[in-house]
Amino acid sequence: MGAVGVRKIELLAPAKNVACGMEAVSHGADAVYIGAPRFSARAAAGNSLEDIARLTAYAHTYHVRVYVALNTILRDDELPEAGRIIKALYRIGVDALIVQDMGVTRLDLPPIPLHASTQMDNRSAEKVRFLYDAGFRRAILARELSIDEIAALHRAVPDMALEVFVHGALCVSYSGQCYASQACFGRSANRGECAQFCRLPFTLTDADGKAILRDKYLLSLKDLNLSDELEALLDAGVTSLKIEGRLKELSYVKNVTAAYRRQLDALFARRKEYARASSGSCRYTFEPCLAKSFNRGFTKYFLHGRGCGITAFHSPKSTGEEVGKLKVRHAGSLVVDGNAVFSNGDGLCYIDGNGTLQGFRVNKVEGKELYPAGKMPRIRSNTPLYRNFDYAFERVLARKSAERKIGIAVRLAETPFGFSLSATDEEGNRAVCVFPCPKTVAENWREEELKQTLSKWGNTPFELSERASGGQPPLEINFSRHWFIPVSLVSGWRRQVADKLLFLRRVNYRQTPAPWRETRHAYPATSLSYKGNVMNDEARRFYQAHGITFIDPAYERQPVPGAVLMTCKHCLRYSMGWCPIHQKEDSPYKEPFYLTGAAGRRFRLVFDCKRCQMEVVAQEEKGGGQ
Repeated sequence: MGAVGVRKIELLAPAKNVACGMEAVSHGADAVYIGAPRFSARAAAGNSLEDIARLTAYAHTYHVRVYVALNTILRDDELPEAGRIIKALYRIGVDALIVQDMGVTRLDLPPIPLHASTQMDNRSAEKVRFLYDAGFRRAILARELSIDEIAALHRAVPDMALEVFVHGALCVSYSGQCYASQACFGRSANRGECAQFCRLPFTLTDADGKAILRDKYLLSLKDLNLSDELEALLDAGVTSLKIEGRLKELSYVKNVTAAYRRQLDALFARRKEYARASSGSCRYTFEPCLAKSFNRGFTKYFLHGRGCGITAFHSPKSTGEEVGKLKVRHAGSLVVDGNAVFSNGDGLCYIDGNGTLQGFRVNKVEGKELYPAGKMPRIRSNTPLYRNFDYAFERVLARKSAERKIGIAVRLAETPFGFSLSATDEEGNRAVCVFPCPKTVAENWREEELKQTLSKWGNTPFELSERASGGQPPLEINFSRHWFIPVSLVSGWRRQVADKLLFLRRVNYRQTPAPWRETRHAYPATSLSYKGNVMNDEARRFYQAHGITFIDPAYERQPVPGAVLMTCKHCLRYSMGWCPIHQKEDSPYKEPFYLTGAAGRRFRLVFDCKRCQMEVVAQEEKGGGQ
């Protein structure tokens, strides 16, 4: 049981599907988030109710929570189906819903907790306070917030649980404030169909049409990695640490979850005021390494304020881990200077002289000499090499790579008519089975054999551990005499106790009820533009009930000519070294600047120095189209 004053901290991992979700649990997640059958912000990652039920049953064995993403904006005709899905999810036993559309709050909701999706653009204390007063019990914060802003927000709304992203892909626009995909491709990011506009190449030109940069991925960011900032985040008031990746593959979920689990467990060993939010302990068959999973290079983004090195202009693809530099290039092989160990089948990449990411597969390895498959890459000496596919590492992760066990303390005792076997788990659940059995004194007392039998809990989720016995030996045999019990009989008793304890854990697991009630407190604004993402009449009524007098429809419902399609903390003027505030350098080019994409679409850049952000604005094309 948790000690008074100990704050439970949650490692939250993504689940593309039920298999990913179960592996996230096995590799150390305290909670898992997965897409609903419909209406999640990753339309390609929807899951059936049957699969979500399977995941929920498995996760709750370890007291791991399951959150379901139903975080798109909805049309009026979609609300009834959303309501039916929500009720089914509640009956399944999921622990919370992640939502964006306020129209959901006006449905006939079961008492299921609601988490405010980052798609709500949660970056101010006023907004988070409003959400808390409206009944939300968790706010998923904008990725752009600094550690000081997070701490200030926690001080302002201390009762609201705060969830932050700590790892994975970054959207260049504030979440929920990106309309580029809808404008250009008819695929709404707010409806789970993002076309990844920000991962496309662009040419940057000035007001006179002069090219500043050509065909670079100017809106593509590196991936977030806050693995060495976890303590600071917890001290700032964060409760849940979230790994991005509901479209990521199984090996990514395994590796990244395990890496953060280890980091947190080491932190909890030092800081006793923090503890994990679920049960069990994990063992791995591999050494977790974040650099070996998909990444575009790592950044801490704006956690410590604005700085350089957040972009990946050369490519939106994974670069992986740096493994050395090219030492010598022969006619058919490459000699690498570095300490990495290579395998046949590795995938390597490098940035060529034009600043473009190139790659090749390794066909054969002889120590540090690599023989590429196919055409020989033209690489200059001293060029850094990166491995974005580690064949040996992926082979290990393709097999069973983790085991998670719940600690138990076991006691075998005699009764007037036989024996009893009990098991008490980490949370204090206690299963006792009494077995009538004739008693015979053993001719040759084999205590060690009996203890060994009681120590084997096999394929069950349990293992003997002092975590369940308060630091005392977790196995006790309490006999008045040396009774003889056949090992096969004890093995059967053990299985029955395990089944009973597993049943008790599931029965005793409780969803946290959160009955929804209608509220009418003031929203921290009096009007909403298209950026309010009001798609349906119920959302409109929600905001009207909270004091909004003017509401524009969502961009997806009514496109706005010349709209701001992206609102970004990332600033190209800063990236080029021409920020008048931070760098105090003048640009040699005439503003306004423009981005031109491959299809010829042009977008104007607006630099809002007062808010320290950049806007990508739709330009009206010849003929009046968008």
